[in-house]
Amino acid sequence: MNKSNKGLAIALLACLSLSAPAFAAQPPAAQDTAFSKYRIGGYGEMLARFKDYGLNRFAGTAQGNTKIKHNEISIPRFVLSGDYKLSSKWILGVEVEFEAGGVGTAYEIESGSGSENGEYETETEKGGEVALEQFHITRLVVPAFNVRVGHLVVPMGLTNTHHEPLSFFTPARPEGETSIIPSTWHETGLEFFGSFGRGLASFDYEALITSGLNPDGFGKYEWVKGGKQGAFEFDNFTSPAYTARLNWTGVPGLRLGVSAYYNPNSGKNCEKLVNYEALNKVNVFMYSFDAQYVGRYVTARANVLHGYLSASDQVSAASVSSASPYGTRNRGVGSHALTYSAELGFNLAGFFPGVKFPAIYPYAHYDYYNPQESMSAGTAADPRTQVSMWACGLNWRPLPCLVVKADYATRQFGTHSLFGKGRYNSENELRIGVAYALYLAKK
Repeated sequence: MNKSNKGLAIALLACLSLSAPAFAAQPPAAQDTAFSKYRIGGYGEMLARFKDYGLNRFAGTAQGNTKIKHNEISIPRFVLSGDYKLSSKWILGVEVEFEAGGVGTAYEIESGSGSENGEYETETEKGGEVALEQFHITRLVVPAFNVRVGHLVVPMGLTNTHHEPLSFFTPARPEGETSIIPSTWHETGLEFFGSFGRGLASFDYEALITSGLNPDGFGKYEWVKGGKQGAFEFDNFTSPAYTARLNWTGVPGLRLGVSAYYNPNSGKNCEKLVNYEALNKVNVFMYSFDAQYVGRYVTARANVLHGYLSASDQVSAASVSSASPYGTRNRGVGSHALTYSAELGFNLAGFFPGVKFPAIYPYAHYDYYNPQESMSAGTAADPRTQVSMWACGLNWRPLPCLVVKADYATRQFGTHSLFGKGRYNSENELRIGVAYALYLAKK
């Protein structure tokens, strides 16, 4: 991380820690047991985008993307979730996501003899845009220590940990983290979680051992995002990943978090083990810092995420030659990736006490991200992967569980500057979205 980027990232987090809180923060979902027998709920998003640019900035012109206007409308995700208390100590949890961009086809490698030996085939009867995002059994022990096993959300960064649409202002999920790591990131494994301390020394934590990443999915444009396993009927667990998260909640309304992820040799998670057998270890390490303040007048969030990939030059060559369904087939996987963001919104109703004023939040959001922040020796970065993005708009909450969002967003490329034009054509768009998150029933 260069000095200017590092200084800005530190400043974003520092400004949040100086805010004066107004009311108590909500407990994290991992520890929320406020139901006696069951609860059923979910969330959903609808999104329209009116763009002044083409489909692919990397296949446009020498100046970047083409200036061909086009519009899109979609339902990014519709999620159903539920928890059921098998007893006072055992809880079954399920979350199913219907995602517009999802793929339900399962791949398998034919392992028999003859011409099909080692070939990729698909099972089309599994087709459909449905993903099992969470499926786990929880054993409550004591507040400071509990155990969960199954298919779990990886709490890396701010957006994965708080991915519900009421947890951010923008009509679409913030681009920074979702452009370089999986989102929503869910893996199968074991989790320990709990809360401890009191008053100013109040903390909660999560520690996970899960299936790791597959480097066949690493790429120039999205770093390790495509490495999340799931294309096959089983996930490789030869090199598991380790994730830890710690939140400080000692001041009402304020939450400070830190998280880290380590996959010691993701090359061992490739479905054809010979692809990376002769290469150096493919280590993936990430860390992040994030903060949130929710008060009567102001809501603010910020995060920084930095990632490191060893042997990135060898991964680039291997992914180009691999016929894997994960394969990105493009050279130039970054050795370091970086994103940081901040958003600030004002609750207009808070400025008019005693008056029936609608819950309207004007806001500004900034994202910087670059999957090629640093490259291995002898490999040049593509400046078009470096993005500086602003969005300004409004949120209207007619109900606590419902939000209407609208903003204008602009992206600049080949620059890390907060303001000013980048080296290529900008991408500008108007975004309008409707989202909800609620429990439909509980007992």
